[in-house]
Amino acid sequence: MADAGELRVGIIGTAFMGAAHSHAWATAPKFFDLPRQPVLQVMAGRDAERARATAARFGWHETTTDWRELVEREDVDLVDICSPGDTHVEIALAALAAGKHVLCEKPLANSVAEAEQMTEAAAAAAERGVLAMCGFTYRRVPALALARQLVAEGRLGEIRHVRAQYLQDWLSDPDAPLTWRMDRSVSGSGALGDIGAHVIDATQWVTGQSVTGVSALLQTFVHDRPYSSGQASGLSRSEDGRTGRGPVTVDDAALFTARFEGGAVGSFEATRFALGRKNAIRIEVNGSLGSLSFDFEDMNVLHFFDGSTPSRTQGFTRIVVTEADHPYTASWWPPGHGLGYEHSFTHQVVDLVSALAAGEQPRPSFADALAVQRVMDAVERSAADDSRWTVL
Repeated sequence: MADAGELRVGIIGTAFMGAAHSHAWATAPKFFDLPRQPVLQVMAGRDAERARATAARFGWHETTTDWRELVEREDVDLVDICSPGDTHVEIALAALAAGKHVLCEKPLANSVAEAEQMTEAAAAAAERGVLAMCGFTYRRVPALALARQLVAEGRLGEIRHVRAQYLQDWLSDPDAPLTWRMDRSVSGSGALGDIGAHVIDATQWVTGQSVTGVSALLQTFVHDRPYSSGQASGLSRSEDGRTGRGPVTVDDAALFTARFEGGAVGSFEATRFALGRKNAIRIEVNGSLGSLSFDFEDMNVLHFFDGSTPSRTQGFTRIVVTEADHPYTASWWPPGHGLGYEHSFTHQVVDLVSALAAGEQPRPSFADALAVQRVMDAVERSAADDSRWTVL
């Protein structure tokens, strides 16, 4: 029987996101006073040996190769879904039906129809006290959280422009191996869903406004890649021993212009071919009273322009977001001691556990994630129709 103060977690996925989430579950209670104590109960992975090794590294008590067995266990209160996109809908629906809280990695699903099904199931489960959340973790970067606060306080005035980029370069080499992220049947999309989803969510969240229409183009630069030799990257779902090259069936880059419900206009770019850019999430918002600018490759900094100051001393202020009165930072290190990529996942656990203990809907909800899915769907429809303006 569970201790009333415990939250027994079962995680599905052992690779990149499985590791990031595992680290967060283990770390959060060491730095934050949580209302419930996470228990790393069981980890599920397709490869038994890898699951055992990853579980031992992060402190999971048990492992299984059957996610269904994990979902049905009575000693699991929450299911954390860190597997590829084609698995999300089935696992989430099963977990909610079994009375488990759910944390699901982004994007929520591989289609609007799947995301709608998951959102409807989450709404029904919420009426029984079972809650679901989608993992758009960049909301938990302190500098971006501060940006949202400044917008909400009216410091930028009327929002007019939104610019967002997510630039990576890990696919620039045409001989980089084929992985599940380049297979549309598994991933749902390419750069658009893998990284573009993040800046869609982040800009809507920071501005408090929804995208209402888009004009888009998608581009695939490399149309085939060599099959991976195995699991070394933590990404491949190719059959062992397969040789030669296989087709890339997703976009390598996505670009679109957008309108927001409040009247602002936006431009978005997501690519995994921006040579030299490793994880550049760049967001700039211009308003009638001020502007702000953020780049994840300098993630502890937010640049803020206050247009109300005298012109002779105007300029962007470089805010180092590590003070005790900044979002999340008081529980970490002294001012000036920066945080890293992994901390946003820890903050996600903190917010999720706190919401569950309070019986409140954690955010982003599945409904929030569905809104992102609808933007991505509009982008794909526009790109397929010669960039025609497409209303959501």
